[in-house]
Amino acid sequence: MSITPYFSSSAKVWDDIAWVPAIEEAGYAGWEIVSDGNYRLENPACMARIGEMLASTSLKVSVHAPYGDLNLATLNDPIWRESIRQICTCIEYASKLTDRVTIHPGYLSPVGKLMPQKVWNLQKEALRQIGKCAVEHNVTACLENMIGVKEFLCRVPDELIGMTEGIEGIGMTFDFGHANTVGKVQDFLVHVAKAKHIHIHDNNGLSDEHLALGEGTIDWDHAGKAIAVNYHGIAVVEGRSVEEGKKSLAVFRKCFV
Repeated sequence: MSITPYFSSSAKVWDDIAWVPAIEEAGYAGWEIVSDGNYRLENPACMARIGEMLASTSLKVSVHAPYGDLNLATLNDPIWRESIRQICTCIEYASKLTDRVTIHPGYLSPVGKLMPQKVWNLQKEALRQIGKCAVEHNVTACLENMIGVKEFLCRVPDELIGMTEGIEGIGMTFDFGHANTVGKVQDFLVHVAKAKHIHIHDNNGLSDEHLALGEGTIDWDHAGKAIAVNYHGIAVVEGRSVEEGKKSLAVFRKCFV
C-alpha cells in the first residue's frame, strides 16, 4: 500500500517560516503544520505567511490542532468549551489546506480523577461537537493516542477506539512514538488498518524524545512492514530538526515497503 511521508516539528512553532522549504529539499512530500506559535491558522498574518510559503513549494499539508493548556475532558466548563472552540476554529481554517487534522484527547485533572465516568462522557461529547464541525468542513479530525503519563486519556488502542467509535467526522491518529512509551507498539500495529493518519518518531520507551527513526528502541523493520501492508495514507515524521528528518526519511524508505 502507498504511504506518503510528511514532516513536522513542534519544536519550531516559534521559528521564522524560512525553515520550511528544507522539508521539500530533504525529500518529503508534505508538511504537518502545528497550529501554534507563529503558525496559528486563525491569525491572518500567520495564514498569509503560510500561504505564501506553500505557493513557493510543492508541499502538501496536514494540520495538528493546538493543544497547550486545552483539555477536552475537563470538568471546568468554561475551559472545556474554550478547548472545543479553539479546535473547531482550527478545523475551519485548516479545511482551506487539508482534510486531515490531528487533535489531542483530554486528561484527568485532580478533580477529574474522582469522577472518571463524567470525564469520559465530557470527552465523548467534545468529540461529537468537533466531529460535527469536521463534517461541515469536509475534514476528518483524528484523535491521537497519548504518551505514558497516567493522567492522559487514550494511551492504549482499546480506549482510543472506544472513544472515537461511531462519531461521524472523527478518526484516529496512531502515534507509534507515543505507543512505545507505554509498551504498546505491537498492540497498535494490530489495529493499524483502522487509523486515518499516522505519526512516527523514535524514543527509548521511557519518554517522548522525538528521536530520528532508528535512534530509539522501536523495531522499524517490523513496524514499517506491518504499517505498509495495512495502511494507506500520510505518515508524518515528527522530528526536532530537518537534519534529523533526513535520517528518519532514509529509515522510512528502507522499512516502509
